[in-house]
Amino acid sequence: MAPALEPGPLLCPPLPPCAHNSGNFVERTATGPDFRRSGGGESNSAGVMRKGRRMIAQNRLRVRRVVAAAAMALVVLYVLVDVVLQALLPRYSVLSDAESDLAVGPFGWAMDLNFLARAAMCACVIAAILLLKSPSRPRGSRLSAWGLALLAISGLCSAALVFAPADVNAPGEFGMTPHTSIGVVHVTFATAGFVAVLAAMALLTVWASGALPLFRAVLMFGVLGCAGLTALALCIAVAPQLVGLAERVCLAGILGWAFVLCLGIRRLR
Repeated sequence: MAPALEPGPLLCPPLPPCAHNSGNFVERTATGPDFRRSGGGESNSAGVMRKGRRMIAQNRLRVRRVVAAAAMALVVLYVLVDVVLQALLPRYSVLSDAESDLAVGPFGWAMDLNFLARAAMCACVIAAILLLKSPSRPRGSRLSAWGLALLAISGLCSAALVFAPADVNAPGEFGMTPHTSIGVVHVTFATAGFVAVLAAMALLTVWASGALPLFRAVLMFGVLGCAGLTALALCIAVAPQLVGLAERVCLAGILGWAFVLCLGIRRLR
């Protein structure tokens, strides 16, 4: 018979302490942060989002100021071109001849560019007002929505005047009565543009009341523009010798309103 085996040491060495944990899983030896236990990841994400929102707000502010400044520059350019053309074409009277008559003659191209500049000014004013609102909020009330739509229509009407020159009055003739089909188109677009821009001014002035710097100046120029349009209608009916002056008073109100409105927008933070 074979001799019985005597008890001796185990044939298999015991497991190392790091792998034997009373039936539990192996202990974690990594030294990096455990994001499941701490809120570091969430706080980092929130910080990145806040920083992104600040950058977006700063970019919007920068763009808003640029487009507002562009609108103001276009107003100044418009007035300068009008003054220079009036000096170059003295046969047109400031009192009795419409401003659009400056587009008829050797320097008509300059007045056509002025009409386009007025359309671009309207676009810049619209952009500046839209940039007052953050992306997460509505872009204004119904007043601002209608006002911006009417302002856009006014700008399009101004641009359309380039393709429809006015009928110039004969010597001794006054008023704004058109004599050709092109003249009728011109008067139609000019009238629609004036009415649209003054309605837009009224709506946007009410919308901005109490919240915009230089609001009193905005209101003053708005009243001046409305008074000028009323005077223009009266002059066409009873005093055609003064239609040019009344139209220019109305234009002064419109351009002044756009200038001080954008100046106030630039001052907002």
